[in-house]
Amino acid sequence: MLAIGIDIGGTKIAGAVVSESGEILEELRVPSPAQDPDQMITEVVGLINQLAAMAPEQVVAAGVAAAGFIDADQSTILYAPNLNWRNEPFRDRLKAHLDLPVFIENDANAAGWAEFKFGAGKGTKDMVMLTLGTGVGGAVVADYKLRRGGFGIGGELGHVRVVQDGRQCGCGRKGCVEQYASGSAVLKAAKKLASSDGPAGERLRQLKTESGELTGHQVYQALLEGDAATRELVNQAGSYLGQAMGSITAVLDPQVFVIGGGLSEAGELILDPIRQSYLRELPARGFRPEAEIVTAKFSNQAGVIGAADLARESVG
Repeated sequence: MLAIGIDIGGTKIAGAVVSESGEILEELRVPSPAQDPDQMITEVVGLINQLAAMAPEQVVAAGVAAAGFIDADQSTILYAPNLNWRNEPFRDRLKAHLDLPVFIENDANAAGWAEFKFGAGKGTKDMVMLTLGTGVGGAVVADYKLRRGGFGIGGELGHVRVVQDGRQCGCGRKGCVEQYASGSAVLKAAKKLASSDGPAGERLRQLKTESGELTGHQVYQALLEGDAATRELVNQAGSYLGQAMGSITAVLDPQVFVIGGGLSEAGELILDPIRQSYLRELPARGFRPEAEIVTAKFSNQAGVIGAADLARESVG
């Protein structure tokens, strides 16, 4: 039973034909018309049809992962700040142009499901995934099931508050963990340090001078080089994330936390401060099991794998 997975991003739309074992058999990518909902429908429909034609066997369903709040019926995208969608009847608009059953899912949920079913969370029954990218995405699997909440928009773990009256967040509140532990937050802090005159930002200033603008890749380079100031920025991000994870544990008690997104590529350099902070914040530490904290198995392919598998299960 092959299925198609589509992952809509701000700059590209990725698509793949995925087997029951989570293997990608065919894949394509096209530019994302992020600010044009009508053109987005055209591109997604075209991509699904192309992939269906490329599949070695019949495709049973297509799953589409997108950032934003998706209603409990998994039909309408209520709010997607980066894709210019407000109450968009996305599933019905896609179904009008496709012969396949089609399903939509939050992108973090899709990625989390891929990790649970085939990746770093395989073999567990309760898992939480946190993705450290532009923001902090979240996915919750409890008792083998993806939990979306009563209104369909649960698992927004990036909006756990870690600083009272802290930095303004795009969600309207202040002090959310994604303002402190996302890849964007680390890059913003690094740019501020590189613009200072102090000795701590020397290596980051050098890297900024080389290209004219400091990038996430250069921050990662400084981290691997052992730059103390960059390491401290990552330590701070990890500390905030671990703090949030302590609170999440009090509610969900997961067996494993899977850390994904661009910042997770730092491996133990980010996992170590996360673990230390998590243990400090763990309720009743010493009298309960401690969750394992690992990096994700999949990177850019998690969304298409998860979306395809959830679509397949929906028709199975």
